[in-house]
Amino acid sequence: MSGHREQLPSRALLWLMVGFGLLVLPQWDRLPPWLIAVCGLLAAWRWFAQQGSIRLPGRLLRFGVMLATTAVYLATVQGRFSVDTASSFFVLAVGLKWLETRSSRDFYVLFFILIYLAAINFLFQQGIGWTLVNLAGVVVVFIGLQVLNAPDLKGASMAGSRRLGMMLLKTAPIVVLLFVFFPRMEPLWSVPLASGKARTGISDTMTPGSISDLAQSSERAFRATFGSEIPAHPDRYWRGLILDELDGDTWRQSQQPPFERLARVDLDPGVSELKSNEYEILMDPTSQRWVFALSDSVPVSDNIVPAPGDLFRLQRPADTTVRYRLALAGDGASDTGGLSPEERRRFLQLPSSGNRRTRALADTLRQASSGPAELISRFLNRLNTGDYYYTLRPPAMPVNGIDSLLFDDRRGFCAHYAGAMTFLLRAAGIPSRVVVGYQGGSPGADNEYLIVRQYDAHAWVEAWLPGSGWVRVDPTGAIAPERIESGLREAMEEEGSFLENEWASAQRYGDIALVHWASLKLDQLNYQWSRWVVGYQGQSQMDLMSRLPGNFSLRQLGYVTAGLIAAALLVAGLITLVRQGRGRSSDPVQRMIGRWHRLLQRYDVEPRSGETPDQLASRAGQAHPAAGKPLQAFAAMVNNHYYKPSRSGKRPDADRMRRLLRATRQALQKQNNPGRASQKGAGKNHS
Repeated sequence: MSGHREQLPSRALLWLMVGFGLLVLPQWDRLPPWLIAVCGLLAAWRWFAQQGSIRLPGRLLRFGVMLATTAVYLATVQGRFSVDTASSFFVLAVGLKWLETRSSRDFYVLFFILIYLAAINFLFQQGIGWTLVNLAGVVVVFIGLQVLNAPDLKGASMAGSRRLGMMLLKTAPIVVLLFVFFPRMEPLWSVPLASGKARTGISDTMTPGSISDLAQSSERAFRATFGSEIPAHPDRYWRGLILDELDGDTWRQSQQPPFERLARVDLDPGVSELKSNEYEILMDPTSQRWVFALSDSVPVSDNIVPAPGDLFRLQRPADTTVRYRLALAGDGASDTGGLSPEERRRFLQLPSSGNRRTRALADTLRQASSGPAELISRFLNRLNTGDYYYTLRPPAMPVNGIDSLLFDDRRGFCAHYAGAMTFLLRAAGIPSRVVVGYQGGSPGADNEYLIVRQYDAHAWVEAWLPGSGWVRVDPTGAIAPERIESGLREAMEEEGSFLENEWASAQRYGDIALVHWASLKLDQLNYQWSRWVVGYQGQSQMDLMSRLPGNFSLRQLGYVTAGLIAAALLVAGLITLVRQGRGRSSDPVQRMIGRWHRLLQRYDVEPRSGETPDQLASRAGQAHPAAGKPLQAFAAMVNNHYYKPSRSGKRPDADRMRRLLRATRQALQKQNNPGRASQKGAGKNHS
């Protein structure tokens, strides 16, 4: 064991373990807890073995540990395979590798594996915060590598940090140039990253309590940037899904989208200026194809396509941050041509029995109304004037839950009232459907964009009215108008239930000015990072290049990039040649040694590789006896500087070394050019 510890120093191993911990952090929310625990135990096993407390496992035990952990992993993934599950298995493999780090060679192998793990992290976490954590992990691993190569050097960690910092500073300009100008082409194919793991967000089904649960989350859903003024709060209805089939107490889509094979990576919308009627969405990952848009919108970017019901879909699931662009048509036109028999059947579908009191109420309202518009108005007035309450703490829905909501409990959230109203309208013979999405959004820093969060999730009703087509009807606006006009925080102020379970959320403390300001600034930083760094793709790059003189094409951009790289390499090479030619060094003693060597070379004494200063001075003194004393004195000063450093830390006497060089030069000149030396002496005497 002691021999192994000599080959792999404890300090280097510790740096490596810290780096591993940092590189696992970006995946903490998707890795199974047992896998993180196993990796920690395996690393701890290796550390205690390094200290001599326990022994590393032999080959058979290592094989058994590998089989056991792999079996547990296969049992948990249950046959699912994706990039997500494959990367999780890679993390497990890194954890098992700790039991094989017995030599410096194993350290180097693990070093490259951890660098690859850092690259994998960017598949799942691309925010600026996690990028800094990832970079910190890489820096720590590099420092460990430098400590391994110089384990006995005093201050090796600090010296390694300084060297690494200087390397980063030198390469940063080239990296920036390559990032901006190197042609960023899209891959021909793509693989979904998600493994079916649910994400917080709108679902394709709606039960009475589903959206009220979602309203307790402050996670961001998307950001919206507008080419002109931001719409008023009551106009911010972000349509996402249409649910038209009632199955028991669950609303769902009657027509599931057809299975589609994997497509190419979506095109980004670019960074060109937004027109006055355009807006752009930066949507967080949902692992779904649906997107969110305002009413009367048309697509502008190529990465979304129209879907039935005036909705829009991505060409592939949003397994990473997605940007898309739309435009407001502005005419408010709606299809008023009528519904087909199949559509009327679909939007009038109800269970054959249940909720008898609601059906009776629908029949009463229908008989008392002159048409669908009046019936809707009467029902909304009932909600507005009755003792109905909007709450995030709704009661459990029993059998015939709609009857209980409208006649008994009279307490519910948007999903309760939207589902109940759709049921009543259908029972009255009015085609209707539930629409789910988001309503509202709060301004970001400097009112640059809107931030829509999960607690803005909302459900409302669209009814088919002859001559008008599909018309939005929101029962929440009749019960709690402040929810539509100001947002959920204001609607729940009296109840005190806004984000009551998210004690660490900054949005919960939005009434504290400093917390609110810091939250907006941090989000603004992440927004710019996502738009200009993470989202800097093919079309964005070409849009940016088009603003430069010359209007670069993709081929020209490649030429420019190649030229910049060649110029940078040429400059670096020239600087290196000049420094080598002049023998420049940051050490003043080293520079004087270079001058000493060049002086001896002029008098046919060529320094030899591996020759000490004393040996060189002795050999030069034999060839030029007159210069022997200053040569030996200079060599002694060099030896004292490098091999007998002063305890006081004083720098060498540079003036004395210069005088010795001058004396050496004069002695060499006197011996090899006596006539010239005598002329100089006579001239001085004469003057």
